[in-house]
Amino acid sequence: MSVLVNLALGLLFGLGLVLSGMSDPAKVLNFLDLAGSFDPSLAFVMGGAVLVAFLGYRLTLTRERPLLAPRFQLPTRRDIDARLIIGPALFGIGWGLGGFCPGPAFTALGLGEAGTLVFVPAMLAGMWAARALAERRG
Repeated sequence: MSVLVNLALGLLFGLGLVLSGMSDPAKVLNFLDLAGSFDPSLAFVMGGAVLVAFLGYRLTLTRERPLLAPRFQLPTRRDIDARLIIGPALFGIGWGLGGFCPGPAFTALGLGEAGTLVFVPAMLAGMWAARALAERRG
């Protein structure tokens, strides 16, 4: 049952990415281009996502446990370290250069977007390299 729920949620997420324009790197890059052809429409997508996440967390965390899991898996660390700064910085730089982040990249791959044929393998290689480096560092 959990697999089917996760599949349905993934499909809903992908549909949202396509309908909002997040799978179009040109639209994303125009949103990030404050000094050029700025397109503020994705700010509404971001605002809607923040609102839904806020309400979802408020409602969900009042429950004793999730519907399909034995317990909630919430972060426990509160410290700010180099990984917490460098990781999002690299994510943002990659997003700004390519116009993709992982979710929309996989969605665009399914739509046959040519740029994803380079971006997705490079992203997967970067994820693998980051994990390998983290394991080596202990």
